[in-house]
Amino acid sequence: MKIITTVMALSFLLIGQAFAQNKKSNSKKMETTEHYTFKLSDKVTRKAVTFKNRYGITLSGDLYLPKNTGNEKLAALAISGPFGAVKEQSSGLYANQMAERGFAVIAFDPSYTGESGGEPRDIASPDINTEDFSAAVDFLGLQNNVDRNKIGIIGICGFATFALNATIADKRVKAVATTSAYDISRVNAKGYYDKMTQEERTKAFETMSLQRWIDAENGKPEYPTSHLPEKLNGDEPQFVKDYFDYYKTPRGYHKRSLNSNKGWTKTNSLSFANSVMLSYIKEISPRPMLLIAGENAHSKYMSEDIYKVASEPKELMIIPNAVHVDLYDKVDVIPFEKLDNFFRINLK
Repeated sequence: MKIITTVMALSFLLIGQAFAQNKKSNSKKMETTEHYTFKLSDKVTRKAVTFKNRYGITLSGDLYLPKNTGNEKLAALAISGPFGAVKEQSSGLYANQMAERGFAVIAFDPSYTGESGGEPRDIASPDINTEDFSAAVDFLGLQNNVDRNKIGIIGICGFATFALNATIADKRVKAVATTSAYDISRVNAKGYYDKMTQEERTKAFETMSLQRWIDAENGKPEYPTSHLPEKLNGDEPQFVKDYFDYYKTPRGYHKRSLNSNKGWTKTNSLSFANSVMLSYIKEISPRPMLLIAGENAHSKYMSEDIYKVASEPKELMIIPNAVHVDLYDKVDVIPFEKLDNFFRINLK
């Protein structure tokens, strides 16, 4: 795999930037799309909701509930991710599937993205996005049909980091699962496979620091000229092709998704590259952790390394032949029965 270095490595998920061409987008015909990228189960209801995090930012979410549960108190899940996606994409699909299996589930847009509040737009924060998960737990615990002693969380892709980080501190979370996990602070600080040199790291910080002058003068953040390629040439790394196949095609495109469109701001990586988010991951124990990754995913090593450092009880599940984005939406690949059993056993 081609190693992305300097600013591109620090920009996380702007990996396609090195291969993008300044050509007309092939997603023009999709830009008015308001759709969900999956079909709502006829066994599930979905309701738009809002709630605030402790920074006062209003978050937008969809609450998925199984039908015909009566007055039963339900175990509940909060789900978000991938990094740069919206609730109408993967997190909503997961919520739909888990609600079908009997859980009350909220899929939410993180602060500064999607339909959630926060200004300026299209930025992320190690602290605030971790808080977003705890705010979702707040919301779930206030629902009359939810047992607040039975709440877990699922983080997809980059939001696996925030899910784990939230679980470390928020002892109300009884179990946590991740799929296609990215350790965002690690990859921003050190590059893929920790290959970033000190010289490259310094140069990246210098570039982003100078960008702050430009943003301050303009009164608004600047974006890269490209994010994922608008058209594939065929010589891109496989993982770029995989991202393109999800975010830039009708399979997963959504007009509010950063990864489907212009991406994150140029300075978005500053705080992540200067943070170590999972320093206290051992403190998730004795609560259980499930890490799921694809056998052929370029990100698999991150789940493996998290597993090595974490304390018991923990489990690492590798899905044969799967790549990173297969765990975004392929319901025949994502082990939903495993997730069901994991939370059913541990949320009690």
